[in-house]
Amino acid sequence: MAEKLKIISLGGLNEIGKNLTVYEYGNDIIIIDVGMGFPDDDMYGVDVVIPDFTYLIKNKSKIRAIFLTHGHEDHIGAIPYLLRSVNAPIYATRMTAGLVRLKLEEHRLLDSTQLITCEAGEVVRAGKFNVEFIHVNHSIADSVAFAIHAPVGVVIHTGDFKIDSTPIQGGMIDLARLGELGKQGVLALLSDSTNVERPGFTKSERSVGESFDALFRGCDERIIVTTFASNVDRIQQIISIAAKYGRKVAITGRSMENAIRVSTELGYMKVPDGILVDLNHIKTLPKNKICIITTGSQGETMSALTRMAFNTHKQVEIQAGDRVILSASAIPGNENAIGNVINELFRKEAEVVNERLGELHVSGHACQGELKIIHALLKPKFFIPVHGEQRHLKTHAKLAREMGMSPRNILISDIGKVIELTPNSIKINGTVPAGKVFVDGYGVGDVGSVVLRDRKHLAEDGMIVVVVSLSGSDGALVSGPDIITRGFVYVKESDSLMEELRTVALEALNRCQAGGVADWTGIKSAIKSDISGFLYKKTKRNPMILPVIMEV
Repeated sequence: MAEKLKIISLGGLNEIGKNLTVYEYGNDIIIIDVGMGFPDDDMYGVDVVIPDFTYLIKNKSKIRAIFLTHGHEDHIGAIPYLLRSVNAPIYATRMTAGLVRLKLEEHRLLDSTQLITCEAGEVVRAGKFNVEFIHVNHSIADSVAFAIHAPVGVVIHTGDFKIDSTPIQGGMIDLARLGELGKQGVLALLSDSTNVERPGFTKSERSVGESFDALFRGCDERIIVTTFASNVDRIQQIISIAAKYGRKVAITGRSMENAIRVSTELGYMKVPDGILVDLNHIKTLPKNKICIITTGSQGETMSALTRMAFNTHKQVEIQAGDRVILSASAIPGNENAIGNVINELFRKEAEVVNERLGELHVSGHACQGELKIIHALLKPKFFIPVHGEQRHLKTHAKLAREMGMSPRNILISDIGKVIELTPNSIKINGTVPAGKVFVDGYGVGDVGSVVLRDRKHLAEDGMIVVVVSLSGSDGALVSGPDIITRGFVYVKESDSLMEELRTVALEALNRCQAGGVADWTGIKSAIKSDISGFLYKKTKRNPMILPVIMEV
């Protein structure tokens, strides 16, 4: 019996971010992208969210290679965590490889990892798969789609893309090659769904340059611009326009410095001589000769722009009249943080210009018009929408139906589901472990749903510790009960409540002694339930209650 091609998403379906897709044929596995996601507001203390690698670790002897579409965190951010358990060669374009190299250095994994650089047009053999790199446009240089040539047929995995006919560098997406593959026959298409709800076409990156030119022209104040550090073409445009108007450019923010260093070393960015200056030198320059490029477009707490706004940046303070340009759109969930920063900038009398006031940001993702072009060129037999929440996936499926595809040939999957593909059929057959793994500090996966539930409980209701000392010989009360609270009420103003809690705890102890309950678990349980019931009646609150018994 012929083998089937299995396609398993471990991230990037019914969510935005942590993209990871597994292709498996017989004894060979290849992985496309190993991304991370950002925590939701109720994930207290969690730094990043990564996919569940259980299936990959279990099958690590089958993994032939990891292929990366581009260098954004939601496609490469979880690589160091996977490499702790799985060692496979990584294939990526130069810019992506440069950013991955920085990550591997940071996690001390560079020497043990095989990182191989490829160009668009190259084909890499990995087990039974031949993986072809195809140039696409996106909001980071050197992005690619993959044509995965497997024994059952060709599968196109687009990665993040748009069609930009006037890109800043690197040329237009290779529609000719996609058309050629379409003519030869494409078995399945897995396509980016991020912007599928938007009609029409995504504007060219070049249109942002015109907006910048208008904002720099005739401005006598300092100009501070924030954008995504990975958007090299955007930063190139800002630097070029600053140079045109005789301004020196200073950079602040670690990710911005890293991105500029990698992209200039690799030749993706050309900085005119003498334009870049150290941040410490800007005080010596007149206001109309300064442009500062900074991180912080999403209002991140520790980012350079936030620190400037709240006066905690060591080198730059916002001054009245500064023109602050926000050249990025809010990632869903970050609106409040960005709003706080903007309000603080207004408080400092700065002039804030964001995308509502002009074309200062264009998306890196294809809108409906572009997605239709890709469908028309590739004419896939089967279609699997990826990279999006449920509404994006469903809308993309509808778009494919409008393009004439049979609903039977369109499959909306979920993370962990195993899609089986043959030359004539597509179906879901079984599941593998999948989900969110939380990274908190150095800990990976040690914060689970129980710990998060406790953190949520503590954050919302606080805690009460009841400390009692009991005699080791006869279990009689030696001292206490003492009541310690954190995040519940201000103790100094709640003496009477603390007294009542002591009484409730004492009554519970006496009841246990009278009833002959001597085991500590029983005593703790009695104290906990009595105090919990009393507090809910009295205050309608449910703090976490921790009885502590000490033997004396």
